[in-house]
Amino acid sequence: MEECISVFDMLKIGVGPSSSHTLGPWRAAERFLGELRATHQFENVNYIKVNLYGSLSLTGKGHATDLAIMLGLSGQDPEYIPVQNIDKIIAAIKDKHILKLGDEIEIPFFPEEDIIFNKNFLPFHANGLTFTASLLDTTEYSSTYYSIGGGFVVVEERVNAKKKLEIKCAFPFPIQNADELLKYTLEQNKSISEIVYENEKSMRSEAEIHHELMRIWNTMLECMYIGCHSEGILPGGLNVRRRAFDMHQHLIGKAQYDSPQTWLEQIRLTEVKFRQILKWVSCFALAVNEVNAALGRVVTAPTNGSSGVIPAVLMYYLVIENHNAGEKEIKQFLMVAGEIGSIFKKGSTISAAMGGCQAEIGVSSAMAAAALCELMGGTAAQVLMAAEIAMEHHLGLTCDPVGGLVQIPCIERNTMGAIKAINAAELALETDPKNAKVPLDKVIDTMWQTAKDMNNKYKETSEGGLAVAVNMADC
Repeated sequence: MEECISVFDMLKIGVGPSSSHTLGPWRAAERFLGELRATHQFENVNYIKVNLYGSLSLTGKGHATDLAIMLGLSGQDPEYIPVQNIDKIIAAIKDKHILKLGDEIEIPFFPEEDIIFNKNFLPFHANGLTFTASLLDTTEYSSTYYSIGGGFVVVEERVNAKKKLEIKCAFPFPIQNADELLKYTLEQNKSISEIVYENEKSMRSEAEIHHELMRIWNTMLECMYIGCHSEGILPGGLNVRRRAFDMHQHLIGKAQYDSPQTWLEQIRLTEVKFRQILKWVSCFALAVNEVNAALGRVVTAPTNGSSGVIPAVLMYYLVIENHNAGEKEIKQFLMVAGEIGSIFKKGSTISAAMGGCQAEIGVSSAMAAAALCELMGGTAAQVLMAAEIAMEHHLGLTCDPVGGLVQIPCIERNTMGAIKAINAAELALETDPKNAKVPLDKVIDTMWQTAKDMNNKYKETSEGGLAVAVNMADC
């Protein structure tokens, strides 16, 4: 059996600013606690040291990797932790040099000494980290994990792209690539979202699927709402001023509302011209990624750094294209987006540390384009074409965050990905798939080859591109 990836694997609720550098290490810390408990070593822990390698080390400070590790070791859940508590928890650890392991036992912890940044890369993946627990009997227990993008965490022994792996589920329609997905839609006379829904039902009840998809959307909507109503300077030292607030003020005017949903309904009443559409889509994307940069709660889609694209495009559909759309269309959009993201993950990568920003903004744009295309009435073949078009025009995109922060150029880049997604969907809708020259699977293969050819300094290391041309002093 091949790997079965759920929509809920691709769209995860978590805390910013990075899925690979924040959410992944956070989940790795949780897994390490689980191992300690499973081996009956948890109560015997004397202290813990964490070694970060490669990209996790080079841009870890800017991505709050060290904070995520402390929060994970403290037993906090990124999906549910009140984000206003994060600063207090971190401050207490730094001030008292005490970490409450798993929220149960207190151990000494000195962040500057116990989280070690190693610039060398481990051979398996660019994002490696090792936890070492010193036990009361003077022995040590150690585990190494790899954060492979999108909040996914693996250990080396369990991952090999060349092997077929035993997995926890068996979808009725197992999908490894776009050709297989298209084949199922034709054989079953179903849309892509219907095929995905059948797969999801093999793992969860319909009620659970509905609840979780709407929870994902409501998190996205709340994130856009918060971002549009928050002003000030983003943390990190670049002194980046939030822009969504001012842009939103100009767009919304004097409209009255008191919740994210009534806000959405008011936007539907605003002026619709090409420039306004561009501004609204950009505003939605900016809002999400400004929240992400401020360690707010976002939906990894497929990564935190690209988390603004899918909400912006879905919001565009709801407030511009179809005022009658509701839960049905929202769920449809998210299922298609999740499936396209999973195909990219299987065939290439969603990790900027492996593939540059084409793996983040490029994939998110492809996911959004495909999902929008289906909602706009596209056939399955046109949906896959929309994803292909979006990715084709992100190939080779570098990841070169200034100061190692998910701010410049990352925040603006989400606006570009969202606009490209809308354009890609429209192009696909006006094209006969029989005339397509580049199938989606070919562009995914090309993306992976491009990733392997790309110089490492453009893979989330902050050692090339804008990260070198623009430094902290310039800001």
